Parts: sequence; C-alpha cells; structure tokens
Amino acid sequence: MEEQDMFAGQGSAMINEMYQNWFLDYASYVILERAVPAVEDGLKPVQRRILHAMKEMDDGRFNKVANIIGQSMQYHPHGDASIGDAIVGLGQKDLLIETQGNWGDVRTGDSAAAARYIEARLSKFALEVAFNAKTTEWQLSYDGRKNEPVTLPMKFPLLLAQGTEGIAVGLSTKILPHNFCEIIDAAIKHLKGRKFELFPDFLTGGMIDVSNYNDGARGGKVRVRARIEEVDKKSLVIKDVPYGITTSSLVDSILKANDSGKIKIKSVTDNTAKDVELMVQLAPGVSTNQTIDALYAFTDCEISISPNACIIIDDRPHFVGASDLLKHSVQHTKALLLRELEIKLGELEDDWHYSSLEKIFIEKRIYRDIEEQTTWEGVIAAIDKGLKSYKKLFRREITQEDIVRLTEIRIKRISKYDSFKADEHIKGVEASIEEVKGNIANLNDFAIRYYENLLKKYGKGRERKTEIRPFETIQATVVAIANTKLYVNYKEGFIGTGLKKDEFAFDCSDLDHIIAFRRDGKMTVTKVADKTFVGKDIIHIAVFQKNDERTTYNMMYMDGKTGITYAKRFNVTGVTRDKEYDLSRGNPGSKVHYLTANPNGEAESVTVTLLPSSKARTKTFDYYFEELEIKGRSAMGNQVTKYPVRGVRLKEKGRSTLSAPQIWYDDSVGRLNKDGHGMVLGRFDETDRIIVFYKDGTYEVTSFDITNRYDADNVVLIDKFHPEKVVTAIYFDAKNKQFNVKRFVIESQTLKSRYTFIKDGEGNYLELVTLQQEPVVIVRTGKKKTELKEEIVALHETVDITGWKTVGSYLAADDMKELSLLPDAGEDASQREAPTLF
Repeated sequence: MEEQDMFAGQGSAMINEMYQNWFLDYASYVILERAVPAVEDGLKPVQRRILHAMKEMDDGRFNKVANIIGQSMQYHPHGDASIGDAIVGLGQKDLLIETQGNWGDVRTGDSAAAARYIEARLSKFALEVAFNAKTTEWQLSYDGRKNEPVTLPMKFPLLLAQGTEGIAVGLSTKILPHNFCEIIDAAIKHLKGRKFELFPDFLTGGMIDVSNYNDGARGGKVRVRARIEEVDKKSLVIKDVPYGITTSSLVDSILKANDSGKIKIKSVTDNTAKDVELMVQLAPGVSTNQTIDALYAFTDCEISISPNACIIIDDRPHFVGASDLLKHSVQHTKALLLRELEIKLGELEDDWHYSSLEKIFIEKRIYRDIEEQTTWEGVIAAIDKGLKSYKKLFRREITQEDIVRLTEIRIKRISKYDSFKADEHIKGVEASIEEVKGNIANLNDFAIRYYENLLKKYGKGRERKTEIRPFETIQATVVAIANTKLYVNYKEGFIGTGLKKDEFAFDCSDLDHIIAFRRDGKMTVTKVADKTFVGKDIIHIAVFQKNDERTTYNMMYMDGKTGITYAKRFNVTGVTRDKEYDLSRGNPGSKVHYLTANPNGEAESVTVTLLPSSKARTKTFDYYFEELEIKGRSAMGNQVTKYPVRGVRLKEKGRSTLSAPQIWYDDSVGRLNKDGHGMVLGRFDETDRIIVFYKDGTYEVTSFDITNRYDADNVVLIDKFHPEKVVTAIYFDAKNKQFNVKRFVIESQTLKSRYTFIKDGEGNYLELVTLQQEPVVIVRTGKKKTELKEEIVALHETVDITGWKTVGSYLAADDMKELSLLPDAGEDASQREAPTLF
C-alpha cells in the first residue's frame, strides 16, 4: 500500500512537471511565434512570411491573393485562413502592400472579397525598406525545405507606422499607429540630437486627446472622438468613426443609448460612401449641444484606448514606449545602413581590384606569356610572373583565384579592349569608394539623408488625418436626459422609480443622485433606484449636483435637548453616498421647522409664530435669512428663539445673496466653463448673453449655458454681449478687390441664430472685428514688404455708425499687407485682439 502511495506521488509530481514544461513551451510559442512582433522589423511571423513569399513572387505585376496564400503556406504552418486574414490586414494599412479589388473597409466593417478575386503586390516603399538578401539572416522553414528570414532587414519603424495588436498567454500588446511623416521627422530629430514627440494617427480620422498618452507605454490612455457637426437645429452629422469602431457598431451604440433613454433621437441613417456620413435626426425640443455631449458620453462616438507596447527583444517580451521604439529602430536602421555600405564598399574594392588587374593583363600583354605553356600550372605561373612587377600597385594581394579569372577572358574582349573606357570605369569606381567611405565616416548624416529621401519619395498624401486637440470632460449626469419619473412616499420614507402608486416628484435620469431631507434634521444622498428607503417623514427631495456652491439651503430647526430654535444657511457640495448626515445639533427629538432650497443663494424673510402658552412677550416676529452667513452643513446656526415655535411661514421671497457666476471661454475646446480655464468673459446674471463673431463674417448671440459648443477654429471674437456696444468690422470684398470697414449696433438678437454682417460674395472674408468703442488701426500697404506705406486710422472718427446690413466704406486696396489694431488704453491686455498679418 505504501509503495502504491509512493508511486502515485511520483506520478503526480511527474504530471505536474510535464504540465508546467508543456505550458511554458506553449506560452513561449504563442508569444514569440504568433502574437507579439519582433522589434527588428515590427512584424509577426505570419506577416514576415507573407512579405517574404510576395518578394519571391515579385515581378512588378499584381498577383492573386489566393496564389500569395499558397506561396506563404510553404513557410507558415497554420492554414490559409490565418494567412488570408493577415494579408487583408496588411493591405488595409496601405503601406507595404498595394491592393487591387475589394479589400473591405475598416470604417464600415465590410469584409474583403474572396482571395481569388483580389490582387496585391509589394509597394515600392516595401521593396526599398524591407528587403536586402545580403543583410538578411536566414533560417530553415518549418519543413526544412526552404530558407526564410529570421527577421526582415527593415530600415523603418514599421511598428509605429502600422500599429499592432495581439493577445498571447499571460500578456498582450497594443501599439497604436502613428503618422508616417511625423515618424520620419522624429527619426531625423533624434539623429540630430533634438527632442521629439510622437502621437497616434488613424486612417479613420477623427479627433484624439493625447494628454494622458504616456508615450504609448503601459498605464497611458488616449480618448478618440468622431467629428459631430450641426447641420441644423434638428439634425447632426457624424463625419468619421473612432479607431477600431465601425459605422454599424456606432449606429448600434446610438440606438442602444436612445432605447435606454440616454439620448432622444428620431432616427439615425448611415449614408457612408466615399466618406463617412451618419445623419442623426433629433427628437422635437432636444438641444443639439446637449445631444452632441450625450453622444460622446453614452455612445461609441468617443472611446478610450489604453496602449500597451509589448515587443520581442532578444527572444523575450519587453514593455517600452513609442520614443524607445523609434530610438531602437533608428539605431537598427543605422546598423543596417552601415552593413549595406560595408558590403557595397567590399564590392567596389573587388571591382577596382579586378578592373585594374584586367587592365594590366591586357595592356601589358601578359596574356602572351601563356602561349608556350603546355600545363595548367605553367599557365598560372606565367601569369603570376608577368604580374610580379605590378603587385605593389594593388591594394590587396593577388590570389590564385584572381589569376584563374584572368584566364577566362575571351580573345574577343582582348581584341576590343578600350583603355580609355577602362580608365574611366576605374576612376568612377574610385570615386564611389571615396563616397562610400565618406558615408561610413559620417554615418549619422547619411542616415539623416536616407530618412529625408524616404519622406520626399513617399510622404505625399500621408499627412496627419487625426486632429490632436484636448477634450473637455463630459459629466454623464449633466448631459443625461431625464428618462424616468421619480415617485416619493413622504410619510413612510420611500423614493424610487417603481413607486407609481405614490406621489410623483419630478423627472430625472437613471444616472442621477437624489438628496433627501427629513423632519428630524437628517440628510442623505442616494442613487436613483426602483425603491429606496431614506427615512420616514421626508420634507424635501431633489436631484443632487456635486460641487454645487450656488444652491443654498435655508433651514430653521429646534434642538431636541434644549428646545432652542436655530437658523442656518449652508451648501451641500460633496457627500458620501448613502451616508446619513445630521444637520441639527444631533440630539434626539430635534425637529426641522422650515427648509428651502435656493438655486442662487436667495435669502427670504419668514414669519415665526410661537406657541400661545409661551412666556415670550411677542408671539409673532419676522426673521431675515439674509442676515446669516453661509457656512458648512455641520454648523449649529444662530439662535432664533428659546421659546417653543408653533410654526414658520414664508413672508417674502428674497433676492440672491451670491455674486453672479464668473464665466470663462476655453478656446482649446470651444467651451464655456466656471473653472478658470481660458479667457474670462465676466460675471453673468440670468438675463446676460454672449456674442460670438466668426471668420465667415457671421455673428450669433447665445446664452451662457455651460453646455454650449463653439467652433473654436473659426471664432474670431467672443465676449459678453452689451446691446449698446458698437461693432467695428473690416472685411475683404473680393469682387471689388478692396477692404471695407463698417460700424454698427447688433439689432437681431435671436438666440443661436447666425447672421451675416459682411457683404455676400465668393471670396469675401472677415479680416478684423472689435468691440472697442474708439478703435484705431495701423494700415500698411504696398507691393513690397520692404517698402510699405503706413497709415494710422481712427475708425470711430472716420466711419459712421450704420445698420448691420450695410456694405460699409472703403478702407484700403487689396495691396494691404498688414493690419494692426491698437490696444484700447483701458482694456485688459488679456482681452486684446492680436494684430493681423498677411
């Protein structure tokens, strides 16, 4: 029995050891042979084998992909399906492979046609950077019948250009694609010892926020957005898709958000053809700005991507950043270029050696010395003897192989030998040798010229497609549409969306949090749910806004221990969800007499009535909350009366005790904010508005709602709107080839309606607009910049105030080269318009 247990234990240990070894072998195989690319050429094995097979087949013409798959199967032992998918993936990246036929569309998710219908060939770029049999390290293919490259001699950071993604055993890799031209610029900067930055660029276009990219290393993140434009007040158009998202999946995410009530739309139509175009029709009464934000918040119009650059270096996986990848590639390219130069130098040295040897052999008639020789040894000896006096002219020793090669020269070549041409050839070879030696000595400069040549030959049409810009953070709870109804049972203390038999409170979103106050002075914040108990005797509930410093609560309560009534004013800015907070002094029997929530800090006056049995002389008196300072929610408050209170009722509504909120405009994202980002526009009361002027010569008046969106690239001037202020505008009249100036007061003030205030016409554009009341400009005119005529014009003195539809007055001809607006003496420097130079 003991022996059986012993053998069983040994068997278990053997199995464990076998499993561990086999698993490690399998994991290593998947990592090295399938999922993770090599740093030397940026290719996975299947991609490398495909390119090698295509090089073998290359004759300049297109080949059927089915034939390429067949050729690749000699090297890749994983079937035609995996090879076909890999070929399509390479072809869709439009760099190494030229395609013909239907190769699918990464934007729509449409698959490629069958392999027998589509064709491919290596691109000229691939032939230049990826292949050189003389510098390639070879290995036997899986069946031992052919040679295949260990890695291709890639002289370009392909990993950064194409990007890659793979899941192995225990690790994964995700390298985002970068812009072709920017990669080469970065490589040149690195070779010159200058700093560089690299950011992703996608063939699908869109916008990207790279503030947390972290150089593409682990822990980084990018946010990618589709472009959404307003067609009119009832429709939006989505112009592209984020990287990795298709139009069909994007439509599905929009419909899902609509079904769940996150957004409200009538329809979404996919009109994608050459360009992506998704038309979104909005539901009646829905704001375009809020819908755009909601699309980014709740659909795949915005996605977050976490790069994870894992590559194989020396047969082991390493985690690196984009800059490290580029630097490694540049050093690898330099080493390959050096190896190519050394090989070329050796070939040129051999050419010079043999050409010189042949010249002496023929011109000195050494070939005649072999006429009397009857043996092969005698022939070799005779030629060697004839060359003896010339050996000192050569750069290396003359070998027997060289002599044998001389014996292979035909009589016809000797008879037609041209000494002049031979000398010219040798001089050309000597010049090439010196050039190659110079390139080797200055390898860094040679590498720079190599990259510059790549950019010149292949950079056209490969400009950046994805716009880099910072994104504003969209709070989902702010843009969520009220898609559900909240009900409340005040007496029993329940709130929820499922209490339809109880009292309706208000509409809200299922993402909202609800703040609830009770008669005993307790407060809690909880998430919207089907049914939640928040405590009996509820006196107030509302949607809770985090960090809301304007909503002010006016409260009067009785302390249960002393019977004293206190009044307090406080904000609730941040709390822990589902935690109970005591707003009174915390004694049992405390009771709230009065509570109001005031969105702008209004401080009302109330009438306090005491019990008739109290000993107070005055049983009724008025109390003014405006006399109280706004403090924290845990403050005790000020004493109102020590006598028992019968009731408190509102006497008169109060005015706001808070200053108007200050608004800033952040031109990097085209949004308003209250956080101090960008340019301050001033303080805004409820009736205040914003005026915006655009490059196309239009203006619009808007509210100061934080959800407003502005086309930041086309905004010329944005400011607080003062109806009485005079607008001064200078624009170009293309038809008359002159610059006109006009001064007017804003008349049409319909919110969010664009009005054109310059003359209509093709080629007309706004040059300058200002709200200065006494604008003075410097006008510089002339045909040559070195001979400009300068004139100072006080526009408020020379131009009359007219209607906003007038053409205006002549200011300058089309030879105006510079236009500068002098700053107003009383103007804040941060608000000054910059001079216009053109």
